[in-house]
Amino acid sequence: MMSYHVTLQPSSHEFQVAENESVLDAALREKGNVLPYGCRNGTCGSCMATILSGEVGYPDGRPPALSETEQNVGKALLCQARPRSDLVIEAREVKSVADIVVRTLPCRVERRELLAPDVMRLYLRPPSIERLQFLAGQYVDILLADGRRRGFSLANPPHADDLLELHVRHVSGGFFTDHVFERMKDKALLRFQGPLGTFFLREDSPRPIILMGGGTGFAPLKGMLEHAFYIGLEQPLHLYWGARAKVDLYLDALPRQWAAEHANFRYTPVLSEPRSEDDWQGRTGWVHEAVVADYPDLSGHDVYMSGPPPMIEAAKPVFAARGLPVEQLFYDSFEFSAH
Repeated sequence: MMSYHVTLQPSSHEFQVAENESVLDAALREKGNVLPYGCRNGTCGSCMATILSGEVGYPDGRPPALSETEQNVGKALLCQARPRSDLVIEAREVKSVADIVVRTLPCRVERRELLAPDVMRLYLRPPSIERLQFLAGQYVDILLADGRRRGFSLANPPHADDLLELHVRHVSGGFFTDHVFERMKDKALLRFQGPLGTFFLREDSPRPIILMGGGTGFAPLKGMLEHAFYIGLEQPLHLYWGARAKVDLYLDALPRQWAAEHANFRYTPVLSEPRSEDDWQGRTGWVHEAVVADYPDLSGHDVYMSGPPPMIEAAKPVFAARGLPVEQLFYDSFEFSAH
């Protein structure tokens, strides 16, 4: 299959695009290239850029958000543009969360999936003309009718944005989670705001990565890892997932599958209170203690933590004592609200 060389200006980022894929899709697959986008179907204009040299085409015709005048002066919508030659493109690139637009959008509950007795996976479908651009690890707030909001990490990677994936833990008496588990129907309408938060994968770092999750803190780490695999990060990736009992490792087969498929990935589940029926032969105790047992010197690693505040607060001083610089520690701490 023929491919073309693309250079972005002013960053000088370079990547290859197959002749039958969009420039945006190819850019999102490459480490370090994050271009702004919205709908990904040519109707919003968020991905507009300027072709400085080369030629692109549109298999389905000029997209709605690109006027003939704009096309004539070299503008292109990268979500629809297919290369016809090597390209030099002037485009704004997303460098941080500050470059991503926080939006309020409606969505529909596509389906619900019970992963454990107290964990529900929600798949939310935004409007067909809207896509949520986010960095792997960020979260959204579900906006409730009375003005309250509930934050949930995005468990899907940025490139798989047709459905948003949330992992919802049932809090007894919780206003929203009771609704999710007891009354919510498929196709129900919700509103959310996002993306939010500064917990995201720093994919330009060359250091080995340790990811530590507690309970549904696995959700953003899942998105980060699927993004890392997608863009081809080569450094070692080691996931520690802490839970009370085996049933709480609600997607245990998935990281085991990753370990079989990716030579640079390791998975260590840790149970703090395994049940007799678990017949558990793996690691036990606190998950952060398992990390330092394996890595007595953390100075050369990036560490990502996601989970309840007690886990985060217990781990921070222990990791610091093992040489982890504060600028190499990233964490997402969340409380489960019953209101």
